[in-house]
Amino acid sequence: MINSKVKQLLTAVAISSAVALSPVTAQAAEKGASTIEEGKKLAFSRAKGNCLACHMAGDGAQPGNIGPALIAMKLRYPDKQKLFDKVWGTDDSPKVPNSMMPEFGSHGILSDDEISKIVDYIYTL
Repeated sequence: MINSKVKQLLTAVAISSAVALSPVTAQAAEKGASTIEEGKKLAFSRAKGNCLACHMAGDGAQPGNIGPALIAMKLRYPDKQKLFDKVWGTDDSPKVPNSMMPEFGSHGILSDDEISKIVDYIYTL
């Protein structure tokens, strides 16, 4: 009897918590999805990131093959900040020898916010 009452109480608490948190969770997921979608648009844009000029990335059409394919990015860059630094072009992230990738942030090609969105997108690949 007590065991079933405890189960009912725990079930009620779990359901009420899920219902109470779902709008917040949905909003956070929606915001994350829109940020990732914006990052994809920036990455594929020839006027902005232009990642497809050199990289194969996601479902991008006519990708280049000069740079490495953008796959398994969480595995390759467990520290997301290092990926950001690589795109931004900091002294802590030296250029790869013979790389043609511009330093998007330090040269003012992209803003920090734009780079963050691109990194958010690339991190999903």
